Amino acid sequence: MKVLMVNGSSHKSGCTYTALSEIAKSLEENGVSSEIIQLGGGAYHDCIACGKCADGNKCAIDDIVNEIIEKAKDADGFIWGSPVYYAHPTGRILSVLDRVFRAGGAALAYKPGAAIASARRGGTTATFDVLNKYYTLNNMPVVSSNYWNIVHGNTAEEVKKDEEGMQIMQVLGKNMAWLIKTIEAGKKAGVEPDKNVVKVKTNFIR
Repeated sequence: MKVLMVNGSSHKSGCTYTALSEIAKSLEENGVSSEIIQLGGGAYHDCIACGKCADGNKCAIDDIVNEIIEKAKDADGFIWGSPVYYAHPTGRILSVLDRVFRAGGAALAYKPGAAIASARRGGTTATFDVLNKYYTLNNMPVVSSNYWNIVHGNTAEEVKKDEEGMQIMQVLGKNMAWLIKTIEAGKKAGVEPDKNVVKVKTNFIR
């Protein structure tokens, strides 16, 4: 069992990474492995609505997005993490996730997901909300903790001093492991989601 995590920060070992690492430790303690993909400081192209991904689970722009989609096929759960930039997630993680879900949504569907946000002070709940919306449009259970999944601090060391935030990450890891194991137990008992629902789309402008 494995959880795939994406760090939307340009800083490899900063605040968001510190929070994700705490989750990874909690997952490991509960028998689930994890991997953190670092988006880093590079630029990532937005979705260009070319429609070529309709031919298969692959984006026409061949970069880290296709790597994430491939890894998603074997993952059992997902966690997106982002620092707050002007009260929203980083542009890089939004560009990446737009394309991941557009081209590879099938590889993530019906698997649990969670989002975390890191900030010096404000904007965390708006960031948290935006990241969770990717899950709720793709038939994915959203994993929670004992508070919103956020940490505060301007440096990695300050985040570690956020005792409540660190506990939130620990509980999130436990809950993610619990839900993954529960889904696996359900499959063994013959309980499966209905994947044959045909999406209905209503256009309001005629």
